[in-house]
Amino acid sequence: MSPKRMAIPAVLIVLYGLVPLALGDNFYLYSLLIAALVIAAVATAWSLLSNLGGMMSFGHAAFFGVGAYTSALLSMQWHLPVLLSMVIAAACTALISLAMLPALRLSGAHFALAILAYAHIFRIIATEWRSLTGGAGGLTAIPDLPVILGVDLSSNTGSYLFILTLVLLFVIAYHLISKSHYGMALKAMHESEAATRVVGVNSNWLKTLMLLVSAFMTGLAGAFNAHHINFLEPSYAFDSSWTLIPIIAAICGGYRSITGPLVGAVVIYLLDQLIFKNLIPTGHQIILGAVLVIMIIYRPAGLVSLATFWKREPRHA
Repeated sequence: MSPKRMAIPAVLIVLYGLVPLALGDNFYLYSLLIAALVIAAVATAWSLLSNLGGMMSFGHAAFFGVGAYTSALLSMQWHLPVLLSMVIAAACTALISLAMLPALRLSGAHFALAILAYAHIFRIIATEWRSLTGGAGGLTAIPDLPVILGVDLSSNTGSYLFILTLVLLFVIAYHLISKSHYGMALKAMHESEAATRVVGVNSNWLKTLMLLVSAFMTGLAGAFNAHHINFLEPSYAFDSSWTLIPIIAAICGGYRSITGPLVGAVVIYLLDQLIFKNLIPTGHQIILGAVLVIMIIYRPAGLVSLATFWKREPRHA
């Protein structure tokens, strides 16, 4: 068994056992870690679309907000079980992402700006459709996460374990897709899209598939967040930070690696909240921009590449 596979059980023991034990009843640290994992979920979904799909998106806040509002409304107005409403909301988010298919004809900055425009459209709809979404006032008293197998998912520990499991499932899905025939075709498409079309690869179908999966993941993260904090308003659910911070986290962690977005989200968000925010209470995210620039220039492979930094080539006599 390789060292990486041998390390997996140890990592899981730390994440599922030692971390909750260390945090105890510390609500503040739990809230920070849960928020970091929500960002990690979005960052992983964004990396799937940008790395495998080759589409740099600035509009994941749209998927996050749609998933959050859909799940909240399904559980509040239709009284569906929370977990069921979350899955349906994620599926609806994936379907709604099909409205962005015309943007797939674009590439690079043009695609990114087009997706950003869609995010603003959804935010306007949520604000103006007062009879459904509550308008600018938003929704309150959103149902809590349920109790499953004796574990209250709305508690600090339960919410942490739940979002951690979601993120790890996203990471596994990212890994499986990257190693599949679809993943190999996508990687080949990055080298030459015209060449892959010649051999029969439908690049538009592959891009659409990545868009659907990424939207599903982000919608599920948004749905979890809605039931975790129990309120929503358009300016929060569709805030651009749900796009920008996951992008910064993914790039700093190493968005071309499977675990980079997760590592980057936890490290970057906790640094921002525990250190940067104390140094500059107003505008502390400026430091995140500086960190991003430094990482792009000096460590473009991200934080996960530091794990192998100590390995040196043997010196030749």
